[in-house]
Amino acid sequence: MISQLEEYVLIREINKSPLGTLYLAEHHLLKRKVALKFLSPALRADFTTFARFQEEIALLASLEHPYIARLQNVGLQEDSCYVAYDWLSSNEEPCKTLYDYTGADESLLFSFACQIASALDAIHRFQICGAPASHLGVKGSNVLIHSKEGKLTASLTDTGLMRLLSPGSFLLLLLQECAQEIKSAVPNASRRFWQSFHALSPEQKLQNALSLEASDVYAFGVMFYDILTGQMPEGRFPLPSEVRPDLRYDWDSLLLSCLDPHPEMRPKELEAAVEKIASASPRSTAISIPSLKLQLKPTEIVRPQFEPDPGAIFQTENVVVRYQPVIQETKAIDPIATEMVIIPGGEFYRGSNQGGRDESPRHQIHLDPFALDIHPVTNEQLVRFLEVMGGEKDGNNNDIIRLRESRIKRSGGKLIIESGYAKHPVVGVTWYGACAYARWVGKRLPTEAEWEIAACGTIEEALYPTGATLERSQANFFSADTTAVMSYPENAYGLYDMAGNVYEWCNDWYDFHYYNQSVQEPNNPKGPLQGVYRVLRGGCWKSLKEDMRCAHRHRNNPGTMNGTCGFRCAADVKSL
Repeated sequence: MISQLEEYVLIREINKSPLGTLYLAEHHLLKRKVALKFLSPALRADFTTFARFQEEIALLASLEHPYIARLQNVGLQEDSCYVAYDWLSSNEEPCKTLYDYTGADESLLFSFACQIASALDAIHRFQICGAPASHLGVKGSNVLIHSKEGKLTASLTDTGLMRLLSPGSFLLLLLQECAQEIKSAVPNASRRFWQSFHALSPEQKLQNALSLEASDVYAFGVMFYDILTGQMPEGRFPLPSEVRPDLRYDWDSLLLSCLDPHPEMRPKELEAAVEKIASASPRSTAISIPSLKLQLKPTEIVRPQFEPDPGAIFQTENVVVRYQPVIQETKAIDPIATEMVIIPGGEFYRGSNQGGRDESPRHQIHLDPFALDIHPVTNEQLVRFLEVMGGEKDGNNNDIIRLRESRIKRSGGKLIIESGYAKHPVVGVTWYGACAYARWVGKRLPTEAEWEIAACGTIEEALYPTGATLERSQANFFSADTTAVMSYPENAYGLYDMAGNVYEWCNDWYDFHYYNQSVQEPNNPKGPLQGVYRVLRGGCWKSLKEDMRCAHRHRNNPGTMNGTCGFRCAADVKSL
């Protein structure tokens, strides 16, 4: 059945895969045939990942290489996304794949290996957002064999499409497709599944791949072991030379290096590694062992020369190498600004005589004017800071954040925010991370006194930031998760989430008896000079109503990383 898109006319379906359905299509105006792949709807479930993919595929479109199928177009049609590649066949019949050449002549397979290795090296040298690109879908069905200038040529397809998926998601799609094909009695269904499964490197299966380029090299080794031997390299597998004694080149060393379980040991330049096996001496198919005759000859014992200093061989030259610090590349990433509210200075009361013992005595203090963010720092704000820092540690090797406690994840070396959590307050951040972020944006953490006065919102006897009472419609507490910032009404100063959602780090050390000292030093109190814990204020999403009080004091170790701790920033205000 022929259907028409805005730019293309679909001619017929070619095949289906976990990534989507492939069609032969023709450009409506240019009358040029293309391979049009409609991506599976499941790939668009994670909108953050899909948005990143749209940016990356636009960059990959500029990659031109004689052995990479050229990406012509990317488009959206209602709820469907499609990518268009060159149609490499000379007619309407699809090209053969590399799997169709299993067990073929060694010289032909060697030429295919050189071409594919050259294509992968080009992809790995291509930079996307400062990091090497990767294919992540290297397998025989993604290598099309076609005639070019009278010679058989291999072209790599589906470049970059696997970046839409995590290994776990891809395995799930593979299993679903395999189950459907087996149910429909599709020939070789299970073999196609195992070809895709074995192409995943050990680190991909464990979902901790740090070098995606090394995973491509592993998949290359799996693919050519399969093409040469017709088997999968599983467990203690036989070498290619043991399965095919007719092989003349040293495929054994090449594939063993590609299939090394340690990513860092795999070839960095794949094309050079492939060409190297051709320069080696051809393997001999027949080995003859000449007969040896034992001939006894007169021998003489040679005495060793006298060594004046036998211990000299154990001495090493002591040279102190000058320390050269690693030069870190400065990334030009701007922070996302937060609107601030100025809290006027003056005389205020803090503490409570009816609350916890560490809240008393209630006493008067003086504060200079200061400014405070209207909401806590969000995930989308902190992720930019992590990109600048290049990791989850600050310059003093203190933890900034524990990603597994947060809604920020690292996938393929990239930081990704879980779908729907960009505007939620960041959690899992330490006091050190909060301080480091505040310095990055030119601010600081609020003092405990500043935080409490701001929470009261001009109401001197305020029990809660909302006044004398607090309802669950006014703050996020005793619930199951964080909510987006500014989801509840602001207080009298225009500040959001002063009660609930996340505990907020303050700059002060915590001291149970500090308020006795604060009575005697009422001007801009900044807490004790030292301590074990740092102050947290405001309650969190799972706290009880008691923790929402303006005067309630909470504390924790500054290195604590859990799903309840966040922060907001403050700044000094100069009087004009």
